[in-house]
Amino acid sequence: MEVIHKIGRRKTAVARVYLKEGSGKIVVNKKDLNDYFPTATLQYKVNQPLVLTGNDGKFDILVNVYGGGITGQAEAIRLAISRAMCTFDTDEAEETEDGRATGNRGILKPEGLLTRDPRMVERKKFGQKKARKKFQFSKR
Repeated sequence: MEVIHKIGRRKTAVARVYLKEGSGKIVVNKKDLNDYFPTATLQYKVNQPLVLTGNDGKFDILVNVYGGGITGQAEAIRLAISRAMCTFDTDEAEETEDGRATGNRGILKPEGLLTRDPRMVERKKFGQKKARKKFQFSKR
């Protein structure tokens, strides 16, 4: 099996994921997953597509991620891994009798893991304190 390369984005974070068959080792920016993401919540977000599709421990994943904060980076990695799992599984994908797709795409799509979250930070406007907040009003 060749290396699968996919990109995921969230806010200003961009993650490039290289997926190949292996022992389940995940390396993020030349660090182990548990070192780069210290909290269990962020580790769960990164592993979510692998656990849902039953491929936990079957792939070695190399990740380059930059921009944003750690939550945005974790969700960008999750999107990239989800996209990689879909391309890995295209040859076995079929439909059930009620029209739902089987395979990895059919598992990940209802969970919302294949949708890029479009929310971005709103820009600050001149004459205001922040994007929506105004300066304090003084009557006199």
